[in-house]
Amino acid sequence: MWSTLVYHNFLVSLQPIIDFSVRPMLLNILKSKIHRVTVTEANLNYIGSITIDDDLMDAANIYAGERVQVVDNNNGSRLEACGIPGKRGSGWICISGAAAHLVHVGDTVIIMAYAMMTPEEQASFKPAIVFPNNNHLV
Repeated sequence: MWSTLVYHNFLVSLQPIIDFSVRPMLLNILKSKIHRVTVTEANLNYIGSITIDDDLMDAANIYAGERVQVVDNNNGSRLEACGIPGKRGSGWICISGAAAHLVHVGDTVIIMAYAMMTPEEQASFKPAIVFPNNNHLV
């Protein structure tokens, strides 16, 4: 379906941006959340990422290499990083690279990942939300 627009006395044909009858709309929905963990290490001299105890990654359904959003409750910083599995049972949360300028050892962070899904898929989807204890154990 095409439409037309008059722009400075010219007729312009416009192709629709998205035809939802052919391609369904996708929503960016919270898939995984590790709620309120304390940063145990910040390493400025490393390629940017966040290392997370593998037990926490499993519990939150976060995959190795998945893009995650990190929100710092202490200073309001928000950043995106690549999730890297850390030693299982260690409680390790390490911010690496330039992000170490924004998030520091001792800061409380929330780590989230999102997934694209249709409204129908979203209706029955339940995110994995983890509330670890003070030692970062599930």
